[in-house]
Amino acid sequence: MASEDRDRLQAVLEALPSAALVQSPQDRVLAVNRRFVDMFALDGRADLSPGAPLRPVVPLVRAAFATGAPPHPGPGELPAGRHVHRVAEIPLTDGRVLRREVEPLRHAGAYLGALWLFADITDRKRREHDLERDNVALTELARQRNAFTAAASHELRTPLTSISSFGELLADPAFGPLTDEQRSFLDAIRRNAARMQRVISDLLLTTRMRAVGPELEFGPVDVPRMLMDALMDHMGEIGRAGLFAVLDCPPAGPPLRGDRHRLQHVLGNLLENAAKFTPAGGRITVRAAPVGVHWDIEVADTGIGIPEQYRTEIFSGFVRAPNATGAHPGTGLGLAIVRTVVQLHGGTVTAGGREGDGAVFRVRLPVAGPEGAQEGPQKGPQEGGAGP
Repeated sequence: MASEDRDRLQAVLEALPSAALVQSPQDRVLAVNRRFVDMFALDGRADLSPGAPLRPVVPLVRAAFATGAPPHPGPGELPAGRHVHRVAEIPLTDGRVLRREVEPLRHAGAYLGALWLFADITDRKRREHDLERDNVALTELARQRNAFTAAASHELRTPLTSISSFGELLADPAFGPLTDEQRSFLDAIRRNAARMQRVISDLLLTTRMRAVGPELEFGPVDVPRMLMDALMDHMGEIGRAGLFAVLDCPPAGPPLRGDRHRLQHVLGNLLENAAKFTPAGGRITVRAAPVGVHWDIEVADTGIGIPEQYRTEIFSGFVRAPNATGAHPGTGLGLAIVRTVVQLHGGTVTAGGREGDGAVFRVRLPVAGPEGAQEGPQKGPQEGGAGP
């Protein structure tokens, strides 16, 4: 190799961030950078000048490898007959970990040797190990949380069922008339018992979805009819809150492929939110229309609205916007369930509106349903050669 070419090659190797050595087809040193010499402490221990044989260097490098390192060629296996790219992660005796890459060099079909690169990846491997350890710990914590939530929810259901049952019995005229004050007390008991039952149901559903994913049963869904049913199911609650409800939807449209029960649960959660956060005299509007290959559904209210910076975060479990706390009790699970079910249908849900002027939730669902879904019950998805 000409002196000028050798100087260029040396300059390129010195500019590399990795320790590097270029091997000739005859298993000789063509060039080596300073990082390679320092990495294996070869200064004064080996001849690394251009043209020097590579064979004596191999055992010096190999001595730095820890027991259990990938197989390394011995002196009798130095001829570079395997002209393929190879990668290995090699532990060293001093605790470091190196990534070794061997890149064959060719030009016009002729083999010109190989480029050996060694990079210290100790810090990266340590971070990967720490991340893996943290993931294991978080998985165990999630399992414990789900187990506790499920157990606590089941334990709460028994006394709540008794409270609800005795409330119904007290309301029975056969047990005697009640004063107006007693009826108001009884209504409060029944209303709060029903609210606790909904909270427990949401907790159990969230736990089940996290553990195994919700079971979905796909089939044709009549969207206008589903919206009407969801609205009628919540008219009592909307009326008690002193609100007006409006349904703006064409009487017919393409059937949507989805799980009607789960989608009606989504609409129920959005209507409950609207009723909870809208003062008496306000309005809840449900709009829907087929747009191209989607159904667009919107639930809007004239309530307190959602601060802009929380319009994404509120779809996470147990997260509520600051203006939704205090006089508005809740767990923050409803919208997390909404997002999960909508995403499993291949759709999207977003929050909008203006704080103090009402909230708008927009759901977009593909008419054809999620890609790959089939009719009937389904379960949701659950996250060597020569050289040194």
